[in-house]
Amino acid sequence: MKSFLSVRDLGPDEMRSLVEKASELRDVLDLGGEVEPVLRQRCVANLFFEPSTRTRLSFDLAARRLGADVITFNPETASTSKGESLRDTALTVSSMGVDVLVVRHRDDGVPRAVSEWTGVPVVNAGDGTNEHPTQALVDLVTMQRHFGALEGIHLGIVGDISHSRVAGSLVAAAMSLGVRVTLIAPEHWLPSGVAVPARNDLDGALADLDVVYLLRVQTERGGQISDEYVERFQLGKDRLGSLGEKTIVMHPGPINRGVELSDDVADSPRSHILEQVRNGVPCRMTVLRALVAT
Repeated sequence: MKSFLSVRDLGPDEMRSLVEKASELRDVLDLGGEVEPVLRQRCVANLFFEPSTRTRLSFDLAARRLGADVITFNPETASTSKGESLRDTALTVSSMGVDVLVVRHRDDGVPRAVSEWTGVPVVNAGDGTNEHPTQALVDLVTMQRHFGALEGIHLGIVGDISHSRVAGSLVAAAMSLGVRVTLIAPEHWLPSGVAVPARNDLDGALADLDVVYLLRVQTERGGQISDEYVERFQLGKDRLGSLGEKTIVMHPGPINRGVELSDDVADSPRSHILEQVRNGVPCRMTVLRALVAT
């Protein structure tokens, strides 16, 4: 694997292998086991042109646990604030001897462009409304560890789907591994031309779902929160009773309590949101190790 830019660049066997290796690594970390420092004397640069908590910190920790030196780019204090182009910034950082670039950007396609400009392995940490492939890996690992297998799970993705790079990766990756996917959102947030079952009523779908995957309304990309949306699509305490006995709730974060879910749901035993966070480090370690092994 030269870079990890899109889940669509990997076949089902490659994606399944990443899921299995990440889950095994999670077990090792939970037991306090040692991890081979395969990135010793290597450098990972985090180029985040958008705010991030979970993804940036988990990449930072993942690289350090593999023995890498880590540098973190801050666009507010970098030469981009003086007018330096994105291409020149990427070339400058890569010329310092960086071995892996982790890139997040508000525009679609930037991580792939950085890969082409620099020739350095690049991990897509989220680009525009396009993809977030490592988050898809995190989510698949979380589901696999809970259910024991992925094939046949019914995943319902709820909310601002058309603006979601998370959904862009998760739908493709999940379906490639045999997960049933249903999109649930207001009609104007359902993407066109996608061959995935879709509906615009949450209540009618809940009883058949194994995973309720909630998405944040992305106001920074044009999504608008209305009282009608909250009434129709918020997963609150009143809707928990409609879930199956083993159904779990997931969310890539950051969560907006009182919008896509209530406090009762976020803090309930059904919630696997913090479990997703815990899986972030071993999943990103797995991706970084795969790049080094190439």
